[in-house]
Amino acid sequence: MRFEGLGSRAARKRTLREEVLIVLSLSLLASAVYAAINLLSAPIRGITVAVYPQVGLATQIADLVFGLAPVWLVLYLVKRSGEGVGLLGLSLDDPTEDAAAGIVLTVVAGGMGIGVYLAAVALGVNRFVVPVPPIGHWWTVPILLLGAVQTALIEEIVVVGYLIPRLRQIGWSPVAAIAASASLRGAYHLYQGWGGFAGNVALGLFFGWNFYRRRRTWPLIVAHSLIDIGAGAGYLLFRKHLPGF
Repeated sequence: MRFEGLGSRAARKRTLREEVLIVLSLSLLASAVYAAINLLSAPIRGITVAVYPQVGLATQIADLVFGLAPVWLVLYLVKRSGEGVGLLGLSLDDPTEDAAAGIVLTVVAGGMGIGVYLAAVALGVNRFVVPVPPIGHWWTVPILLLGAVQTALIEEIVVVGYLIPRLRQIGWSPVAAIAASASLRGAYHLYQGWGGFAGNVALGLFFGWNFYRRRRTWPLIVAHSLIDIGAGAGYLLFRKHLPGF
């Protein structure tokens, strides 16, 4: 019986490793690979990159809807396994406290992110990022708001709420799991340049530590949404005064 238990645990770990690779390959690991290729295939200094595809409203909406498939997948997996959304830090125990914590994280992480981005662009190690949908349309702001929430859900649920607990179940230490999560976050931002990579690794370490300490993902989702909305609003209001415009 003892050896059967050990075998069952080993088989469970193998299954979880395969599950993690499948989930990431269908989502942000693929994005990381494409971002690295993008970084190495074009110059950085003086180059502009767009976060949103420069397409019409119908395609924007389709991208938003189908882009949430990885979130749906991990929700399905934890429900099917019987673990529930609590594993992902998504239980709705105290929405008010989660929102307040998210606002605090926004202030801390948002200020740090703006500083790193502006410094990296000025040093020529980051591309100029356009963080908004195509401007000049009635739907520019609504798509910005929806896109910010969608991105926050994908990144925080998959890269933090799902990946860190799964890596811990496989046997990784807390430090290694948080570091892996942060490295992945940095990697899929490589298309922005080295500043985007470094800034998002730092953000990933901060968010990963916060998740491990509190086991709550909603504050991260709130913070990420507000940071992206703030970046988009700032661009729309002050784009003519930003470096690289």
